[in-house]
Amino acid sequence: MAARRLDGVACAARIREDVAPRIRAFAGRHGRPPGLGVVLAGRDPASEVYVRNKIKTVGDAGCRAELFRLDDSANLGEALALVRRLNEDEAIDGILVQSPLPAGMGADAEQRIFDAIDPDKDVDGFHPRNVGLLVQNRPALVACTPLGCIELLEREGIPLKGKQAVVLGRSDIVGKPMAMLLLHRDATVTVCHSKTIGLASLARTADVLVAAIGRPAFVTREFVKPGATVIDVGINTLATKAEVERIFPEGSRKRVQFSAKGSVLVGDVHPEVEEVAGAFTPVPGGVGPLTVAMVLRNTVTAAELRATGKAAM
Repeated sequence: MAARRLDGVACAARIREDVAPRIRAFAGRHGRPPGLGVVLAGRDPASEVYVRNKIKTVGDAGCRAELFRLDDSANLGEALALVRRLNEDEAIDGILVQSPLPAGMGADAEQRIFDAIDPDKDVDGFHPRNVGLLVQNRPALVACTPLGCIELLEREGIPLKGKQAVVLGRSDIVGKPMAMLLLHRDATVTVCHSKTIGLASLARTADVLVAAIGRPAFVTREFVKPGATVIDVGINTLATKAEVERIFPEGSRKRVQFSAKGSVLVGDVHPEVEEVAGAFTPVPGGVGPLTVAMVLRNTVTAAELRATGKAAM
């Protein structure tokens, strides 16, 4: 039996429909739409695409979405000054700083900037206060990618209560908040990482397997219990023929795409997993659109909480 394809594009569209009345109501009450400020430093090609998608989605939904650029040569002080200015702008309800930052800003630049964002405007959910509230199961703003994964699982009727969940990856951006969200829905959660012994065997215990490790096609059928739900968070670019031919069989759609474009997007999950899994998310078209939809929803949530005075803790 073929694995069920979990359509992130369709789910993201439903989320945008759900948020639309909230945007209209906010604008009617306050005389302005919810506002998002996106900070983009440097010229990373992938970041340009991600930011463009976020700005378009939020703007098309009827919100204010404004891009604030910093050059490659900008230093950390300039970035922090911009964040402080956005913190003080009452028409900006949400602030998002796109990663990665230019290397010249320093190894700890991202954490220092995340710490500097007003937690009431932290639509990425990375500020220590918002992370702490998530751990205590009383979050307001949660990291967009794991929140989007949970939305997809719940809307698709994938049971979590009492199920075994395995998260491959322990990053602050995906792995750790994903584990917390699953735990709060009564799943039994195992978090694996690069130092985990017997990784494939542990992954194979999962009813729900979340792959967020950033290694193309790393998760093979040996990692997957038959019938499991597999959420592929990875977005990797293959730019060599050898890489594509190693993963995809002759005549496959990905090989055709590579021949036409010179590169293809793949996830962390090998395509052979579709033969074993009960349900899976494709790449592209799975988790990516949900992340963008959650940026929109978090922006609206931040605007509502700030307007009612409930944001401050």
